[in-house]
Amino acid sequence: MLNRIPFKKFIPAILWFLLVLVLICLPGQEFSEIDNWSAWLKKIYFDKWVHAGLFAVMMVLFALPFHSSSLALNKKKSFYLLIALLTCIWGLLTECIQLYVPFRSFDWIDWAADSFGALIGLYFMRLFPTK
Repeated sequence: MLNRIPFKKFIPAILWFLLVLVLICLPGQEFSEIDNWSAWLKKIYFDKWVHAGLFAVMMVLFALPFHSSSLALNKKKSFYLLIALLTCIWGLLTECIQLYVPFRSFDWIDWAADSFGALIGLYFMRLFPTK
C-alpha cells in the first residue's frame, strides 16, 4: 500500500517534522520578550496559534502524498485520521521533550493547541475532493 507512494513525496513533511523538532529544542530564552508587542501577543495567545499552525501544516504535508495517490477514498480517509492521531501524539511527545530543554516546560494547553492544529489539518484535507 505505502510502496505505491514514492518516498520523495514525503520529504516536505519530514523536513517540516525536523523543523518542529528543532524549534521545540530551542531554549526558552531564545523567545525573548518583544518590547511593546509582547503584551499584545500574549492577549491574543499568539504562541498557541503558532502551535496550531505548525501542527496543521505537518498533518497536511504528511497527508498530501496519500491525497494524490491511487488509493481508494476510504483508505485515504483512514490514513488522514491516522496521521492526525499521530500528529497529536507527536505534540504530546514534544511537550515531554521540553521537560529537558532549558527554560521550557510541559504545557497541556500547548498540546491542546497542537492537537487542534492536527484537527484543522484533518478538516482541511477532507474539504478537498480526491481522485
